[in-house]
Amino acid sequence: MSASRPTKKPLQATVARLTRTGRALGKLKPQPVHPAQALHDIQARRSARRRSSGLQLVLADRVDFLNPAHWDRLATHSVFLSREYLRVLEAHAPDNLEPRYAMAYADGEPVAALLLQRVTVSGPQLRKPGRVSGLKRLVQAPMQGLQEHLLVCGNLLVWGPRAMALSPDVDTTLLWHGIGEAIYRLRRADKLQGQSDLALIKDLPLPGSDAPAALRLLGYRTVDTEPDMVLTLRPEWRTWDDYLASMTSGYRSAAKKLLKDCTAAGVSLRDITAEDMQARADELHALYSQVHEAQGLRLATLTPGYLPALAAALGPRFRCRVAEHADGRWLGFVTSVHDGDTTLGYYIGYDRAANADAPIYLTLLQSTVQDAIAFGSSRLSLGRTALEPKAKMGAKPEPLSCAVRHRVSALNWITTALTRTAEHDEPPERSPFKAVPTDAA
Repeated sequence: MSASRPTKKPLQATVARLTRTGRALGKLKPQPVHPAQALHDIQARRSARRRSSGLQLVLADRVDFLNPAHWDRLATHSVFLSREYLRVLEAHAPDNLEPRYAMAYADGEPVAALLLQRVTVSGPQLRKPGRVSGLKRLVQAPMQGLQEHLLVCGNLLVWGPRAMALSPDVDTTLLWHGIGEAIYRLRRADKLQGQSDLALIKDLPLPGSDAPAALRLLGYRTVDTEPDMVLTLRPEWRTWDDYLASMTSGYRSAAKKLLKDCTAAGVSLRDITAEDMQARADELHALYSQVHEAQGLRLATLTPGYLPALAAALGPRFRCRVAEHADGRWLGFVTSVHDGDTTLGYYIGYDRAANADAPIYLTLLQSTVQDAIAFGSSRLSLGRTALEPKAKMGAKPEPLSCAVRHRVSALNWITTALTRTAEHDEPPERSPFKAVPTDAA
């Protein structure tokens, strides 16, 4: 009996991979299409790609090159569109990333503000580091010398719809056409620096498999990504103890035990300032790198100065908490950003060896609930990874998708095939909270 236990988990993982592969292959089955409808769709797409939106566009390499009053009028819903944040991004951008901006106008009035990023992608960013042998080496060898350029309408350093501000008073079909036109113009303007074959509109809050009709006419196809795990904060949660009291006994005991286990290992949590972060920026970056380098897809890597500069720029809207050993070493950190009615549990890093002896990651992760309560937020957005522990905290999935287009229309069939076969883990169902009592009728 005991001899079979070590193989159980690998076998389950293999079965899960085979199941996902079967679903992916099933999606490649050709869909029946009426010839007349297909011809109509081809003509409509061709016409849309050759027609201007009618909006006036302004393109820029720096946010301060744009009309500040017009930008600020639109970009009010997210701190990640504020000029304070964008200046930090420009000064401390990843080495392979260059910000771009676009504004669209209708009759002289600003109706859309967009953050875009030109990104250079190489083979090593698409796979985990370390030794590779056998079939994996054969598959990954062609990627080794890969270097491609992407134009992303979005922000690779944050998740969710936080890189686009659209006027609510303008027809959405017109705005999406204008967004497609802005991406096209920026891609053409950057051609001297290298052709961008793929355009990506990142993190649309749209469930399902179809892009907005206006984008689909321009050749974009949608792919679902991992959902954003979001905890909805109850109004009665005024403190951390209130949050714990709302949990069932098993989940509450597990949450308390995380902090007890860290304390027993000589690790405590404390908030630090932007000055602390700057003074020990290399330490923070080393902890971040241990997490980041273990990921399979690393399109953008933070620079050591990004988080300290962000803390200084955002002031009370930013918090950083470290897991500190009794001897003064930092063994982990987590950051939180107050963004409108939402708190983002933002970047996290930890010493992987120390985390094997004490639950540093999980303790830091759950501490973001305290930040969300302190900020007065109604939501805590925890991002896409580590779905299981976030579900145990009470977070529920909110769907996100991306729209992608190849610059060569004839090759968009490749994009369509890739979007059909894209798979991601489904978040588990967990119910950590007591039932909310209802008033008697």
